[in-house]
Amino acid sequence: MDRLGKNRSETLIEMALTAEGEECNGPLCETISTAGSEVPSSSEGLNSTETTLLIPEHQVIDKRHQSKDSIFFRDGVRRIDFVLSYVDDLNKEWEKKLERRKEFESNLQKAGLELETEDKKESEDGKIYFVKIHAPWEVLITYAEVLNIKVPIKENDIPSMVENPLDCMLAPLRLPEKVMHPEPDYFTAPFSKDKQELYLINDENTFFSPSMRNRIVNYILTRCPYGTEEGKKKFGIKRLLNNGTYSAAYPLHDCQYWKKANDPNCDNERYTLYMEWARFLRFYKEQPLDLIRKYYGEKIGIYFAWLGFYTEMLFLAAVVGLICFLYGLFTMDENMSSKEICDPAIGGEIIMCPLCDRECEYWRLNTTCESSEYSHLFDNVATLFFAIFMGIWVTLFLEFWKRRQARLKYEWDLVDFEEEQQQLQLRPEYEAKCTQKKKNPVTQEMEPYLPITSQAVRFCISGTTVLFWVSLIIASMIAVIVYRLAVYAAFASLMENTQTLQPISGLLTPQLATSVTASCLNFVIIMILNFFYERIAIWITDMEIPRTHMEYENRLTMKMFLFQFVNYYSSCFYVAFFKGKFVGYPGAYTYMFNRWRNEECDPAGCLIELTTQLTIVMAGKQIWGNIQEAIVPWICNWWGRRKARNNPENLYSRWEQDHDLQTFGALGLFYEYLEMVIQFGFITLFVASFPLAPLLALMNNILEIRVDSWKLTTQYRRPVAAKAHSIGVWQEILNGMAILSVVTNAFIVAFTSDMIPRLVYYYAYSENEDSPMSGYINNSLSVFQISDFPDRNKPKVNREDFVICRYRDYRYPPDHERKYLHTMQFWHILAAKLAFIIIMEHVVFIVKFFVAWMIPDVPADVKAKIKREKYLTQKILHEYELEKLKERLCQGDKRATEKEFIATEGRMELSRAM
Repeated sequence: MDRLGKNRSETLIEMALTAEGEECNGPLCETISTAGSEVPSSSEGLNSTETTLLIPEHQVIDKRHQSKDSIFFRDGVRRIDFVLSYVDDLNKEWEKKLERRKEFESNLQKAGLELETEDKKESEDGKIYFVKIHAPWEVLITYAEVLNIKVPIKENDIPSMVENPLDCMLAPLRLPEKVMHPEPDYFTAPFSKDKQELYLINDENTFFSPSMRNRIVNYILTRCPYGTEEGKKKFGIKRLLNNGTYSAAYPLHDCQYWKKANDPNCDNERYTLYMEWARFLRFYKEQPLDLIRKYYGEKIGIYFAWLGFYTEMLFLAAVVGLICFLYGLFTMDENMSSKEICDPAIGGEIIMCPLCDRECEYWRLNTTCESSEYSHLFDNVATLFFAIFMGIWVTLFLEFWKRRQARLKYEWDLVDFEEEQQQLQLRPEYEAKCTQKKKNPVTQEMEPYLPITSQAVRFCISGTTVLFWVSLIIASMIAVIVYRLAVYAAFASLMENTQTLQPISGLLTPQLATSVTASCLNFVIIMILNFFYERIAIWITDMEIPRTHMEYENRLTMKMFLFQFVNYYSSCFYVAFFKGKFVGYPGAYTYMFNRWRNEECDPAGCLIELTTQLTIVMAGKQIWGNIQEAIVPWICNWWGRRKARNNPENLYSRWEQDHDLQTFGALGLFYEYLEMVIQFGFITLFVASFPLAPLLALMNNILEIRVDSWKLTTQYRRPVAAKAHSIGVWQEILNGMAILSVVTNAFIVAFTSDMIPRLVYYYAYSENEDSPMSGYINNSLSVFQISDFPDRNKPKVNREDFVICRYRDYRYPPDHERKYLHTMQFWHILAAKLAFIIIMEHVVFIVKFFVAWMIPDVPADVKAKIKREKYLTQKILHEYELEKLKERLCQGDKRATEKEFIATEGRMELSRAM
C-alpha cells in the first residue's frame, strides 16, 4: 500500500539542504516530481505571463464554464490547498521579484507540490495573477509523518457517558449531532507512511481534511528557498510577502457562506458554520467546537472553547451579582444611613463645610439624599458576600477550565502534542539580523545568534521605552485627576448658585458630575493611547529580535498586557484607593502641586464613584470593541467588492472572492484574547464595587462569540490551520489576576466601602439597642469651627452666619484639648480594616487552594481513554510488526530471526500488562 515514489522520501532532506545553502544535486533537482499530474516539471525560462501555459491545452477550460465556487484545479480533480497572488508591477524591483517567483515556484515543484497559474487577464480587475497550489498524496503522507499528525486507526470503543436526565431540558440549546460531531470518535496514532495499512484510509482525497492539507502546504511554503541575496540563502513565503514579491498567501474557504456549493464534491462546512454558529439568532445555542476545529484548526478552536466556557461560568456569577444588586434595591428603604441623611430634622440640620475654597458655600447634608440612597445599591452587606464569592468563583473557573482543556486535548489528539516546529523554529527576521553564528549544542549545527552585549543593549532600550510609555499613562491619569480637581470646584459653585439645577441637585451632586465627565474623558484618552501602544509594543518586540515565533508572541503578549493593564485600570485604582484618602481637614487641606485641593468622597462613600468609573470604561470598551470588530471589516470588504458587482457572477472565482476579504493575521487571536482578559480584570479586580459587572460581561460575551464567529466566517480569509494545546501564556496571566483580585476586593471592601466603619459603630459605639445604626451619620462627621478657617479656604459668603460646619472624618472637636487630631475611633476603624483584609485574604486563599486541590486537572474518564488509546495503539503496532515478521519468516528471510520474533511477542505481552 506504499504510494510513495522512490525519491519522494528524500523531499524534506533536499529542501533542508537547499535552505541551508548546500548545492542541490539530488535526483529531485534533476527532475521535478509531478506524480499524477500532466503539469510540466519546470517553469524555468517562462516569464510570469507565460506561466499560464503550465497546464496543457486540453486541460484549459473557459473560465466562464467554471463554477464560481470551484476549489479545484481546471481539471476538476485536484483540490486547491493554497493560493498565492501577486501584481506584476513594472518598477525597478520587477526583474528581481520575477526571478524570486520563478525560483520559489520551481522549488515548490521540486518539493512535490503542483502549481497552476491564472493569468491576470483572467482576474476580475485584470491586474492580479493567482498561483494555485495542490499537494498530492505523496507529499501529504511525507509531511504528515514529519509533522507527527495523528490519524484514525480504529473507532473509539469506550462507551459514552451515561446521559444526564436533565439533558432533555437542555435540548433547545443543542445543535444537531451531525453539526456537533461531524466525524466519528476514533482512536488515533501518528502517521507513518511505511504502515499505511494500519490507518482507516477509505479515500485518499478526503483522508486528510482541508485544514490538515493547508497546514502541510504552509509548512512547506515557510521553508522553501527562493535564492541567494547578499551572500545569504533566502527562504520562506513570509519574506516574499514582506518584500512585495507576492501580495497574499492564503487557503481557500470551501464555499460561499450564505449558500451551499453547487459542486457535489465540495464541502459545505463554511455554510454550516454560518447557519448554525455565526448568526446572532443562534446566540442561545452551543458552539460546534469539533466543526470549528476541523475547519479552522485547533488554535482557533481552543480560543472559542475557552470563550464559550468563560461565558458559561459568567452566567453563575451574573446571577449571584444580580441577586446582590436586587438585595440592595429591596433594602434601600431600610438603610438607616440614607434615612438620616434625607431626614430634614437630621440631615437638613447638619451644615457641611464648603466643597471648594472661596467660591463654594456651606451646604446642608440632605442635599445628597438621592445619591446616598443609590449608593446603598452597591454598598451593603451583600457587597462583602459577593467579594468572597467572586474570589471562589474565579478559582472554580480556572480549575474547571483545566478539566475542560484536558478533555479537549484528548478529543483533539493533543495529549502528546509539543509546540509545532513552526513556532519553535528561528524567525526569518532573527536570521536576517543576526550575522554571527555559533554551534547549537543540541543539533551540533551552526546557526545565527545574537551576542549577549547586543541583547543587553536592546533590552535596556526596550525597558526604557516601556517605562517611558507607562509613565505617559500615569501622566495622563494625573492630568485627568487635575481635571477632576479643577472642574470639581466649578461644578460645586455652579450647582450651588444656579437655580435651574436645583431640581436635580439631589441626584447630580458635584462629586457625581465630576466623576461622570472625568470617566468619559478618561475613556477617550484610553482609546487614543491604546492606538499608539499597540504599535509601540510591536516596534519594541521587533527591536528585541526574539529568536522563535513563540518567544516573539510571549514577549509581545506581556508588553501589550502591561500597557493595557495600566491604561485601563489606573483610573479605577485611583478612585478605589486614593480618592478621598488624603484630603486633610478644613483649615489644613492637602493640595496637589500646591494648587488644587484634593477630592473628597461623597458623604455616602466613594464606592458609587468607583461604580460609575467602572461602568463607563468597561461598557465603553465593549461597545467600541464590537464596533471595531464587526463594522470596520465589513466596510473594508464592501469597499473592495464594489467593483465586482458590475461583472457576471460566474467570472468572480472562489480565490478572487477570498482575496478581497480581510486578512486574519498571525496576531488575530492575540487581540481577541487580550480583549477578553482585560474584561476578566474588570469583573474580578473591582467586582466588589459593581455586582452587575459579570452581567454586563455575560451580555457582551454572548454578542462577542457571534461577532467573532461572523467576522471569521464571512469577513476574513480562511486562516492557516495551526495546533495549540492550551491558551498559552494567557493562563498564567489569568492566574495572576485571580490572586490579585482577592487583594484588591479586600481593600475595596475595607477602604472604599463604608462597610467596616458601620460594623465598628454597630458593635462598639452604638448607644441605641433598639436601632443600633441610628446616629451613625452624626458619629461619622467631625466638627470644625468656622472661625478657624484661613483666608485661603474661607468662603466669600456666609449668609446665615454659621458657627460650625461638619466634614467626613474622625477628629476631635475644636473645644477638645487634642483639637482636630484623630480620635480613638479612627484607630479602631483602621485596625478593623487591616484585620478584615488579613482575615478575608486568608479565608479566600484557603478556600481557593482547597478547591484547587479537590478538583483534579484531568477527569477520570479522560485518563482512562488516554490509557486505553495508548494501549490499543501499542497493541496494533506490535501486531502489525509481528505479522510482517511472520511473512518474512514464511518467505525465508534470514534477517527475520526467531529471536526477533520472540522479542516482538514479548513487547506485546508487556504492553498488555501495562
